[in-house]
Amino acid sequence: MPDVWRDKDERMYQHIKQSQLDDGKSEDEAEEIASRTVNKQRREEGVTDNTTTQGTGNPNTRLEERTKDELYNRAQQLDIDNRSEMSKDELIEAIRQKQ
Repeated sequence: MPDVWRDKDERMYQHIKQSQLDDGKSEDEAEEIASRTVNKQRREEGVTDNTTTQGTGNPNTRLEERTKDELYNRAQQLDIDNRSEMSKDELIEAIRQKQ
Protein backbone atom coordinates (compact mmCIF):
# COMPACT_ATOMS: atom_id res chain seq x y z
CA MET A 1 0.00 0.00 0.00
CA PRO A 2 1.57 3.29 -1.05
CA ASP A 3 -0.05 5.37 1.71
CA VAL A 4 1.38 3.31 4.57
CA TRP A 5 4.22 4.96 6.43
CA ARG A 6 7.57 3.24 6.37
CA ASP A 7 9.43 2.50 9.64
CA LYS A 8 11.63 5.50 8.86
CA ASP A 9 8.55 7.74 8.60
CA GLU A 10 7.15 6.48 11.91
CA ARG A 11 10.47 7.09 13.69
CA MET A 12 10.63 10.61 12.26
CA TYR A 13 7.03 11.24 13.34
CA GLN A 14 7.71 10.09 16.92
CA HIS A 15 10.91 12.15 17.14
CA ILE A 16 9.25 15.35 15.87
CA LYS A 17 6.20 14.84 18.05
CA GLN A 18 8.33 14.38 21.17
CA SER A 19 10.39 17.45 20.26
CA GLN A 20 7.23 19.54 19.92
CA LEU A 21 5.90 18.25 23.26
CA ASP A 22 9.23 19.15 24.88
CA ASP A 23 8.83 22.66 23.46
CA GLY A 24 5.47 23.00 25.22
CA LYS A 25 3.05 22.25 22.39
CA SER A 26 -0.20 20.43 23.16
CA GLU A 27 -0.59 16.78 22.17
CA ASP A 28 -2.85 17.72 19.23
CA GLU A 29 -0.49 20.46 17.99
CA ALA A 30 2.52 18.15 18.28
CA GLU A 31 0.78 15.38 16.34
CA GLU A 32 -0.35 17.78 13.60
CA ILE A 33 3.12 19.30 13.17
CA ALA A 34 4.77 15.88 13.14
CA SER A 35 2.38 14.37 10.60
CA ARG A 36 2.55 17.38 8.30
CA THR A 37 6.34 17.33 8.44
CA VAL A 38 6.55 13.61 7.66
CA ASN A 39 4.02 13.89 4.83
CA LYS A 40 5.92 16.83 3.34
CA GLN A 41 9.15 14.82 3.48
CA ARG A 42 7.41 11.87 1.78
CA ARG A 43 6.15 14.15 -1.02
CA GLU A 44 9.64 15.62 -1.51
CA GLU A 45 11.12 12.11 -1.72
CA GLY A 46 8.50 11.13 -4.29
CA VAL A 47 6.97 8.47 -2.04
CA THR A 48 3.53 10.08 -2.31
CA ASP A 49 1.92 12.30 -4.90
CA ASN A 50 2.81 15.96 -4.74
CA THR A 51 -0.75 17.20 -4.92
CA THR A 52 -2.64 19.78 -2.94
CA THR A 53 -5.56 18.94 -0.75
CA GLN A 54 -8.89 18.25 -2.41
CA GLY A 55 -10.75 18.60 0.88
CA THR A 56 -12.44 21.51 2.59
CA GLY A 57 -10.95 20.96 6.02
CA ASN A 58 -12.50 19.70 9.20
CA PRO A 59 -16.00 21.19 9.43
CA ASN A 60 -15.58 21.41 13.21
CA THR A 61 -12.66 23.84 12.93
CA ARG A 62 -12.94 27.59 12.49
CA LEU A 63 -12.44 28.92 8.98
CA GLU A 64 -9.34 30.83 10.14
CA GLU A 65 -7.69 27.55 11.09
CA ARG A 66 -8.11 26.01 7.62
CA THR A 67 -5.60 26.37 4.80
CA LYS A 68 -6.21 28.65 1.85
CA ASP A 69 -6.55 25.57 -0.38
CA GLU A 70 -9.25 24.15 1.89
CA LEU A 71 -11.07 27.49 1.87
CA TYR A 72 -10.78 27.69 -1.90
CA ASN A 73 -12.28 24.20 -2.24
CA ARG A 74 -15.17 25.20 0.05
CA ALA A 75 -15.72 28.39 -1.99
CA GLN A 76 -15.79 26.24 -5.11
CA GLN A 77 -18.50 24.04 -3.55
CA LEU A 78 -20.50 27.19 -2.75
CA ASP A 79 -19.98 28.50 -6.31
CA ILE A 80 -18.41 31.78 -5.15
CA ASP A 81 -17.34 33.96 -8.07
CA ASN A 82 -13.76 35.28 -8.39
CA ARG A 83 -12.52 32.90 -5.71
CA SER A 84 -9.20 32.37 -7.49
CA GLU A 85 -8.36 36.05 -7.04
CA MET A 86 -9.23 36.15 -3.32
CA SER A 87 -6.89 36.18 -0.36
CA LYS A 88 -7.47 33.85 2.56
CA ASP A 89 -9.30 36.59 4.50
CA GLU A 90 -11.48 37.38 1.48
CA LEU A 91 -12.34 33.69 1.06
CA ILE A 92 -13.37 33.48 4.72
CA GLU A 93 -15.61 36.54 4.34
CA ALA A 94 -17.19 35.25 1.12
CA ILE A 95 -17.82 31.80 2.63
CA ARG A 96 -19.48 33.33 5.70
CA GLN A 97 -21.75 35.46 3.52
CA LYS A 98 -22.73 32.49 1.34
CA GLN A 99 -23.43 29.96 4.13
